[in-house]
Order: sequence, then structure tokens, then C-alpha cells
Amino acid sequence: MSRRGQRYKEPTEPTFITVRVESPVFGRAGLAHGPDGRVVFVAFAAPGELVEAQVEREYPDYIQAVTARVIEASPDRVEPPCALFGECGGCQLQHMSYPAQLAAKEAVVREQLRRIGKLDDSVVRPIVGAAHPWGYRNHLRFSTGKKYGDVGYIGRKGYGLLKVESCPIADPWVSELLPKLQGHGAGLHQIQVRHSAETGTSLINPAIPGLSFETGQKAYVEELAGRRFDVSASAFFQVNHAQAEQMVRLVGEALPERGELLIDGFAGVGTFAVIFAERFTRVLAIEESNSAAKDSERNLAQAPNVEMLVGKVEDVLPELDVRPDAIVLDPPRPGCAPPVMRAILEFQPSTVVYVSCNPATLARDLRILVNGGYQLDSVTPLDMFPQTGHIECVSRLTFIGLPDVPEDAPEVPAEPAESLPDDLDDD
Repeated sequence: MSRRGQRYKEPTEPTFITVRVESPVFGRAGLAHGPDGRVVFVAFAAPGELVEAQVEREYPDYIQAVTARVIEASPDRVEPPCALFGECGGCQLQHMSYPAQLAAKEAVVREQLRRIGKLDDSVVRPIVGAAHPWGYRNHLRFSTGKKYGDVGYIGRKGYGLLKVESCPIADPWVSELLPKLQGHGAGLHQIQVRHSAETGTSLINPAIPGLSFETGQKAYVEELAGRRFDVSASAFFQVNHAQAEQMVRLVGEALPERGELLIDGFAGVGTFAVIFAERFTRVLAIEESNSAAKDSERNLAQAPNVEMLVGKVEDVLPELDVRPDAIVLDPPRPGCAPPVMRAILEFQPSTVVYVSCNPATLARDLRILVNGGYQLDSVTPLDMFPQTGHIECVSRLTFIGLPDVPEDAPEVPAEPAESLPDDLDDD
């Protein structure tokens, strides 16, 4: 049974179907329709291709499959440079040229806004691609082998260790480190590696005996928008420095130049709060993670007008007796909980900037804000994770007042149905 509770069956012997891939969907699959009319999610296929797909799981209303043979290839298909592509669960789009990846991701954002949010997709701006779509990831978690101490990734089906000597999307510093870690993973659950080329600091956690270099660091230092941030091993920070700089630029363009009060929801180590503190008289940052909040104590020394409130945003925000000029939201994949949305509609800040890693929950939450009197000014997709199906977006909304809601206004589900089954999502 899948995590959604839907029963599925796996073929007892290899089963193949021939399908034409119609469009990309959020994640690593292409959407097609099988001979019986059911939706087929085909991994490692490109839009427009005719492929022979091997069925991996059958659900009552859809089929999960993987490309076994390309009959008619897309002109956008390229040879994946990684020998583990198709086995590893980390990258899903190496078989598509980078311009095609960007076009597919922008199309997904538009489709999710239209289908889930019932929103006009003309607000979607061109996707901000990466100048360097390889060698960008400066934070990785490696699984380990109990017997030989191998270091690598778990296979895409969720089991089996793939030994990794180098990773084409990893920061070159990380790739150079990998061979030195091989054989030293026995007894460890995972090895986390983080590195900042800007500050020259790194973190290898946990401590690993028998190596000629330092391990077991509890924190390292990142730099973003000219500010430095202490980041502990368990705290979140963006893994693609160049694209994180682009994200800061987009958020800065969306925020007002001046204001009295900014609220930074899901503040992490205080990144947006610190970077944009100079624009506001006062900044309130809210963060649930104790480790991130502890990091922020040091980071906020750069911005004395920022106050950190520790707790869940859905608990803290509704209790505030303030009216912010602007709110920045950067929630995890499930999006904002209902109390967060209700509090925003009650406060009615003039500007809401919503940073999202999930177009489905973004579309849901944007619809709620639009129904509550906000105008959706723009949605800018950002490719934070080239070669993968993940998509970031920066959206800007302006409060224009409560509209007269027509009787036939679209209803928005509390939990949007994903375009991609949970079984295909590895975030």
C-alpha cells in the first residue's frame, strides 16, 4: 500500500506498455495514458516521446512505470553524464537538455496554478535558470554500507546502496572528498557534508575516525548577499549558492523598499530577516527548529532590530498583536497551515512574498490569499536544483481589498492532489 493508502499491485513478471508522453508533471515523471485510459506516470521520459515503459506498480486509477526503451526520441533528449542515472534517486532529468528542463519546469508551475489554484498563469514570469547547472550542490547526505563502509546514495526505489565515487551535481570540493570517505562509513547511519566556497569553511558530520582531515564539525559558515551566517549541522540552508543569491534578489525586488514591520515566517537561521532588516524599523522572525533558532542568536547580532520568536508559525503568528507591512513566507513542502493563512488575511499586510518548493501547495495557498483580497502580481520559478524535478518559486501578492465573491467562485481543496504520486517523490 502506498503512503496515500491506495492499494497497488506489482507485476509478477515483466510487463510493458507503449505510450506517448504528453506533458511533464511535478517531480521526475512524464504523463501519458495507457491502453485502458488510465494515467501513466513514466520516469525518465521526455514530453512528446513514444516509449516502451515497464510497469512497476498498478493503482486503481494510475500506473507507475519507467522508460525501458525509447521508440521515438525527443529532440531534447541527451545522454546522461552520470553512470548511475536511472538507478540513483537523486537526479530525474539528466536525459533532457537543460533548456528543455527549464521549459518543463515552467510549464509545471503554470499547470499547477491553473488546475489547483484556478489562477491566471499570465502572472508567471520566465524561469530563472542556473548559469552552472552542474557541480552546484554544496550540501549532501550520504548513506553508508554496514559491512564494507561504502559511501553513496540509496537507489531510486528506496532500497539498496549505490557506491558513489563522484557526483556530477555536487560541489567539486565534495566530489574530491568522496573517494577519501569510501571504506569509512561502517557503523554510521549517514555522513553529512556541507561546504561554502565563499567562506572556505566546511562540515563533515559525524566524526569519522581514521581520516587524515578534520571531521565532526558542529557548524560551518555560509555567506549570502554579503552577510555571513552560522549554520549548524541540523539547520537548513539553501544548497545552491548561486541560485540562492538569485532568490534573495527576487525576494528583495518583491518586498517594499521601506516599512515599519516585516515578519519573516519559517525564518531558519534568520537569512531573510538579516538581509532585509535595513529596510524596516522592526523585524520579527519566526522559526520552529531549535537548532536553527540557536544559530540565529549569533546571526541576528548583525541586525539588532530583528527579534526571533521560537515556535511553530501556525502557533506564533495568530497570537501576535501587530499589523505588519510585509510578510515573507518560506514554508516546507506541505505549505502553510490554515491558521497561518487565516492570520495573514486578518492582518492584511500590504505585501506578501511567498517562497515555495512545491507548486501544488503554492497554488492552493495563493488561491486562498486571492479569495481573501490579495492580487497575485507575479510568480517567478527558480531552478534551484538543476537535473532534478524540484522547483522553487517566488511569488508576490498585494492587498487590494476584499472582492465581491461570485457564487460560482472556485473551491480550493484543503489538501491539493499532487500531479505526481507520493511514490515518485523523493524530496
